[in-house]
Order: sequence, then C-alpha cells, then structure tokens
Amino acid sequence: MQRINYTLNKKKIINDPVYGFISIPTELVFDLIEHPYFQRLRYIKQLGMTHLVYPGALHTRFHHALGAMHLMKMSIETLRAKGHEITTDEEEALTIAILLHDVGHGPFSHALEHTIVKGVSHEDISILLMDKLNEEFDGRLTKAISVFRNTYVKKFLHELVSSQLDMDRLDYLNRDSFFTGVSEGVVSYDRIIKMLNVKDDHIVIEEKGIYSVEKFIIARRLMYWQVYLHKTVIAAEQLLVKILERARQMVLRGEKLFATPSLGHFLNHTLTSEVFIKDGHLEIFTHLDDTDILSAVKVWALSDDFVLSTLCNNFVHRKLPHVEITNEPADQKQVEELGKLAMNRYGIAADEIGYFVFTDSIKNNAYRVGDGNIGILMKDGSVKDIATASDYSNLEALAKTVEKHILCYSKDLGFSD
Repeated sequence: MQRINYTLNKKKIINDPVYGFISIPTELVFDLIEHPYFQRLRYIKQLGMTHLVYPGALHTRFHHALGAMHLMKMSIETLRAKGHEITTDEEEALTIAILLHDVGHGPFSHALEHTIVKGVSHEDISILLMDKLNEEFDGRLTKAISVFRNTYVKKFLHELVSSQLDMDRLDYLNRDSFFTGVSEGVVSYDRIIKMLNVKDDHIVIEEKGIYSVEKFIIARRLMYWQVYLHKTVIAAEQLLVKILERARQMVLRGEKLFATPSLGHFLNHTLTSEVFIKDGHLEIFTHLDDTDILSAVKVWALSDDFVLSTLCNNFVHRKLPHVEITNEPADQKQVEELGKLAMNRYGIAADEIGYFVFTDSIKNNAYRVGDGNIGILMKDGSVKDIATASDYSNLEALAKTVEKHILCYSKDLGFSD
C-alpha cells in the first residue's frame, strides 16, 4: 500500500484577491484552519449588513483572518531583518494569535451581542475557543494564547496582534475598502510594515513612515463614517436588533418560533459571561452563523405576530427605517409624535412603539491618545506619539471621540424626506 505524505498535503497556497498568494506556514496552522471552529467563519460576513449599501461587501471573516495572517508574516520578516529576535516558536504563536483573533465572532456581531448573547463579547468567546483548541491540540497553542492575552514576556509581539496599528486593522481597512469600492480606506500597508521597528519592547514606526501612518488614521475615520457607520448600514443593523429582540420576547413568554437548534438555544436562554462556558453553551455557539439568522428571519416574515412579521418583511425586502444622524439628541416631542403615529397606523400597543420608533447613539474615534499609542521613532532615537510628531494639524482633532445621536423610524410614518 502506498503511504500518503500528509505533510506535503498541508503545504497549501491560497489565492487572495487583495494580496495574491498566501501560504500556510506550518502543519499546525493548516490544522487550525481546517478546524470547524475556524471554518465557521466562511459563513459569517465581515461587514454584516453593509452589502445592502455596497453590494460587493460580501467577504467573510475567514477572508479577513487569512489576510491578517499574511500581513503578520510580512511584519515578522521586516523585524527580523532589522535585528529583532523572533524565534520559530514565537513566529508560529504570532501566526496563530492573529489567525484566531476573530474566531469568537458571531453572525451579525453587533445585533447578536445586543440581544441573544448579551453581555458576552466576541473577544471573550475568542479566548474561550482558543482555550478549547489548546486542549484539543495538546497545549500547542499555549504560547499563542499568552501573546494574545499580553502575558508573554515580549510585549511587542502582542502589539502586532492587538493595538492601534496592528495587522487586524491593516487588513480590514484594506480588505473592506477593496470589497466596498470605497477608495478612501486604502492604506499603504506594505510601506507601514516596512517601517516597523521595536524600541523598548514596543512596536514603533520609523519617522520616514509618518505620512503613511497619518493616512492610516484618516482612512480609518473616513471608513467609519462612510462604511461602518453609514446611516443605511445603521438602519439595517438596528432593524435586525429589533427583530431579535421581538423574537426573544415572544420565545421567553412561551410562544413557539421556528429556529435552527443553535439559534433556538440562545433565544431560550438568558446568558451572562459567567455561565456562558457552562452547560455546553460555547459548543452550541460554534454552530451559529449567518444562515441561522437569515433563515429564521425569512420564516418569521410569515408569523401571525404583526410586529415580528412586519419587521422581518421590511428586512427581507430592504424597507429599512429612516435614520436621522444629528449632533444633539432627538427632539423628544418629535419622538412622541412619531410614537403616536405608529400606534394609530399599525394598531400597536404603547409598549410596542419602540420597535418602530427609537433613538440611540454612535461613537467614532480614529485614534485614542494614551491607549497603546502609535509611537514614531525619530531620527535621534527618541519616540514621540503620532499626535505630537505629526505636522498634520487635524490629527489631534481625530483623537477626540465624536458622538452622534440617531433617530430611527419607519419611513411610512410620513416624516422622512
């Protein structure tokens, strides 16, 4: 019988539309990519509802994780070339840490984290899944988890995975701008990586890369307002939140609703972060993806419940709420007037107004001073924060958190343009 060389079978190359060919560096990394926990990311869109505004935004978290892994490889090569020691084990740890950084994301994360798995962040779930994988792989992920949690002795390794200028952000800005077609998000990722260095155990950018970092920060701000916080994207996400809230309310009061086993489990349980790891909740979560949510919404559109069916039909047929984004909170009189209109038009009770008329707020800051600063390595060897090293006068303004207020209501209430 011919012996199959499984080692050679794991030397795969992936053709990525953003970077070209991406190679899988080790057998362990291959096995992690093949694992069901990671393969689930194929069925979770990176940008949730954004494709309703930018039709090309259908790329997945699977794409993003592989792209971030590729950028990590480039970063390691750069730092080694500049004389910084990164051992083979540390390289694999970095590769695994960035590969699995989003493994805990659920479908439509924003909507899910505000309703079904409230109080349990995707970062928490990622760590829990890494721990489970570490058990399954006999402790071979221990160093990667240490890097991810920032408990490893070399602190600069963690900053490549999670900081204000990490491989995660570099990839998602580039990838999201590529698939949305929003060119303002394109950043000089290759130049930024070539300018990476280490000073006092922290990642820094050499002074000649300062303009590329400025563009990165500006690109991040523009992508938030033009893509991630686009008012139509907000409308779609808010509508999905309301759908899940209504479905959960109905299920918890004893009504039966169609749901896949995974979605049904989370609709029926109120979970906190403390109990999430108990009773198999985590394992059930790993079977949850976009298809669970979308199939349920399509079936719920036929529900006898007016609120649920109306919300779901609006979602399926892209009849999204009208959204007003303002610097000040919405006028309370207008909100009350819209509520009365909703009651009269739909024949709903006062406690159901919030599904059709509601307010919220959104925040955006492109750069946070004092939170893992982006350090610029000056020619004299000193390190300055990008906000002070830059001669771009608006950069300090970009460090301020901008909060805006939103008012959402059904377009057929007659107040929209």
